[in-house]
Amino acid sequence: MGIVINQGVDRFKEAVDSKIYVDKTLLLKYCNSVIKTQQKYICISRPRRFGKTIAASMLAAYYDRSVDSRQLFDGLNISKADSYLSHINKYNVISINIQDYLDIAGSIDKVILSIKSDIFTDLQDEQDMGSMESEQSLSRILMDYYRICKVPFVFVFDEWDSVFRNKGYSIEDQERFLDFLRELLKDRTYVALAYMTGILPIKKYGTHSALNMFDEFSMEEPGELAEFVGFTENEVKSLCKDYKISFQKCKEWYDGYSFTKCKSVYNPKSIVSVMLSGLFSDYWNQTETYEALRIYIDMNYDELRDSILAMMSLSHIEINTGSFTNDLNTFSNADDVMTLLIHLGYLAYDFGKKEVYIPNKEIMQEFATTTMAGGWSEVINSVKNSADLLAATLNKDAEAVAKYIQSAHFESSHLQYNDENALSYVVSLAYYSARQYYTIVREMPAGNGFADMAFIPRKNDKPALIVELKWNKSADSAIRQINEKRYSGVLSNHSGTVLLVAVNYDKRTREHQCIIQEAGKPADS
Repeated sequence: MGIVINQGVDRFKEAVDSKIYVDKTLLLKYCNSVIKTQQKYICISRPRRFGKTIAASMLAAYYDRSVDSRQLFDGLNISKADSYLSHINKYNVISINIQDYLDIAGSIDKVILSIKSDIFTDLQDEQDMGSMESEQSLSRILMDYYRICKVPFVFVFDEWDSVFRNKGYSIEDQERFLDFLRELLKDRTYVALAYMTGILPIKKYGTHSALNMFDEFSMEEPGELAEFVGFTENEVKSLCKDYKISFQKCKEWYDGYSFTKCKSVYNPKSIVSVMLSGLFSDYWNQTETYEALRIYIDMNYDELRDSILAMMSLSHIEINTGSFTNDLNTFSNADDVMTLLIHLGYLAYDFGKKEVYIPNKEIMQEFATTTMAGGWSEVINSVKNSADLLAATLNKDAEAVAKYIQSAHFESSHLQYNDENALSYVVSLAYYSARQYYTIVREMPAGNGFADMAFIPRKNDKPALIVELKWNKSADSAIRQINEKRYSGVLSNHSGTVLLVAVNYDKRTREHQCIIQEAGKPADS
C-alpha cells in the first residue's frame, strides 16, 4: 500500500460496512464508459456531506490493481454491469486529498513538491525505474513509468478546490495550482481517468479555464450523474420502510434539490442522521454553522436581502449564474452570492427556469436562524407573532389577523411594499409557524391580478386555508374572488373544514383589512 498510489480498499469497505450504506456504485458504470476516451476528465462538485469522499474512495478501491476487490464489489450494483470485470483492479490509482496537503505543507509550492515526492517514492518502491530522476517534472516521471510498465493511471483528487476556498491563497497561488493540474493531466497518455471532487466548479481566470478538458457535474445541473448527487426518492423510501420513519416528513424536511434527470434528491447526511436517531431536526448545522451563511447574505449586494426575504416567503428568484468566478471571495452582484449558495447547498436551482429557491424545511431553519441572529427585524417580528396569527386565523378572528399582518408589515425593510407580490411575502412570512402543520402552495400574481396561498393540512385535524390577497382594493372583493375560483383541486384529499381568508392592503390608509369565512357559511369580518 502506497502513500498515494494504490491505497487499497479499507476506506470504502468502512463505508460499505456502516449501519447505513446506499449503493451508488453505478457511478462506476459511467466512469467505465468514458475511461481512456476524451471524456475521461470528470469534475464533481457537491456541498459538504453529500457523499463526495465516499464516492472517491469507491473509485480508488475499484480500479486499484494492487488488490482483489471483487469480494467487496460482487454484491453491489456495479457487478451487474457489462463493464464490471473489464476494469476492476486494472489500473494504478493515484488518490490524493488536496486539503490534507494544504494542512501539512501550507504554501502551494510546498504542496506541489510534496505531491510529486510522494508519487515518486511510491513508484520507486514498486519498481526500479532506472534512470528516472526525481528532479524531472512529475508528468515526465509518470510518462517514463507508463512507457516501462504499460499500466495507465486513474487520478482521484478529493477536495481539489481547497485552494479556492481558503482566503490565505492569492490569485497567483490559485493559478499556479491550476497550471500544475493542467500540466499533470491534460493530453497525457498515461491518464486513463481523472476524477476530481470538491464544492466549487472549476476556477476560471483570464478568459479561459485552465482545466477546460473537464466535464463538470455540479449543483447547477449534474446531467446524467444527477442520481449520484445525493439519495434519490426511491432510496429514501426504502430506508424509511426499513427504519419505520415517515417518508412524508422526510420529504418535507430534506427533499427539494431537483434536476432534469432526477426530480427529488435528498441530503445523505441528514437522511442517515434521521434514520439512526428517529428525530427530525436540522442536521445541517453539524456540517456548517449559521455564521457561514450569515457572512454571505449580510453582504446585501444589489438588494440581496430582498431576494432572501422573498425566498423565505416560498418564492423562486430568477438569477444569472454566468458571472460567478467559482471562489468564496470574489463577488460582483447578488447573483454571484446566490450562485455560491447553490454550490454550498443552501439554495436549490431550477436549471430550466433559471431560478433559485430554499429547498426544504431544514435549510429554511438555517435561514431563519441566520437572519434572526443577524437582527433582521422583518423575520424576527414575523416568526415571533406567527403562532398567534395562526391561532387567530383558526379562531376566525379577522380583526386580530389584520393586526398581526399589520405588525409583520416591513416598515423598516428595504423591500418595496407596493404590490401584491410584496404583500404575499409579508403574509407568507407572517404565517411562518403554520409550516409545521401545513403544506403551503403559492401562486404568484400575474399583472394586476392576485396572489393565492393554499394551506393544506398534513393531517385532517386542522381546517384547510385558502388565502386571497388584494392590493389597494377591498377584502370584500377578495372574498368574492375566492368563491368564484375553483380551488377544490388542491384540496382533493382534505375532508375537513375550509376557511377562506381575504386580506387587503389599503395604500391610502396603510392598513390591512381581513375577512374570514368558512366555506359555505357567512363571513366573519
